[in-house]
Amino acid sequence: MRAKLLTMAKPKRIGILSAGGDCPGINAAIRGVGKTAISHYGMEVIGFSSGFSGLINNEYVELSEVNLSGILTLGGTILGTSREKPFKKSKDQESDKPELIKKNYKDLKLDCVVCIGGNGTQKTASMLSDIGLNIVGIPKTIDNDVWGTDFTFGFDSAVNIATEAIDRLHSTANSHQRIMVIELMGHTAGWLTLFSGMAGGGDVILIPELSFDTKEMNRYLMTRFTKKKPYSIVVVAEGIPFPKEFRSASDFICYSIESETKLEARKTVLGYVQRGGSPSPMDRILATRFGAKASQLISEDDYGKMVATKGGNTISVPLKEVSGKLNLVPTNYSLIQKARELDIYIGG
Repeated sequence: MRAKLLTMAKPKRIGILSAGGDCPGINAAIRGVGKTAISHYGMEVIGFSSGFSGLINNEYVELSEVNLSGILTLGGTILGTSREKPFKKSKDQESDKPELIKKNYKDLKLDCVVCIGGNGTQKTASMLSDIGLNIVGIPKTIDNDVWGTDFTFGFDSAVNIATEAIDRLHSTANSHQRIMVIELMGHTAGWLTLFSGMAGGGDVILIPELSFDTKEMNRYLMTRFTKKKPYSIVVVAEGIPFPKEFRSASDFICYSIESETKLEARKTVLGYVQRGGSPSPMDRILATRFGAKASQLISEDDYGKMVATKGGNTISVPLKEVSGKLNLVPTNYSLIQKARELDIYIGG
């Protein structure tokens, strides 16, 4: 009789949302969660529209294996996204959005919500967990700055895109014998600039975590010029410090180079190109692994966690530990040392 009652237990019902900026691999993660939950664990799955806005406004679609097929390679997110922050207070009153979320969660008879996103999303996910909702987080961002995981999906795709752009600048820089400055995303973390700069053969790599001296950098560039090296590639993160009178990091670096060396410098700001398009094979695999792990955690009633990768293994870490922290490039990181051994100017 007990075995019969267990087999008749109501299947778990879960929601999925993607929040914050888009990046390659979100659809692969949605697919990883949904198909594993449905096929392997017999769960019911819904997808909320436009991030936390869908959870607030009760806007969702039922997800099945059929509408989860064919999305592995798609860029963007089939669910849409937004930068809605439900716990953000207005000037004169506290937000009532968390209570709306709790009500909708209860009315929909949900057992868990999977929140796919970067630092802001994981912070909100932790706060939702604190008010009693079952939450599992999945980290995504091209910046690779989510604490608790070695890598986020979206990062590898962005490195590929940025590296290809740097590769293309080599030929133009060589043809015109000028210095090419390329600005990449990364407000506080320099992972993307460091990896792309190394992979693309950058001569100067500037990241937010390492201090730099423009006079030292320009002496380095002049030394290259006097050694008959016809051009140089400068790879710079958007988040490096620069004076307020300049609009961007690349504007400042170009001005510094031209005013101090009299060499010709041209800038390229890669911008949102880094976040678009189909995910790389590595990101498809990582997002799928994260999605499957999220479904496993739900099946085990192991909530308040974010899935992560450590040393090649897929693990989980408490959302409370992730919230409010950043994964920055350590100043003693091995790739920084390799750059110095290759006579790349990287500051520090």
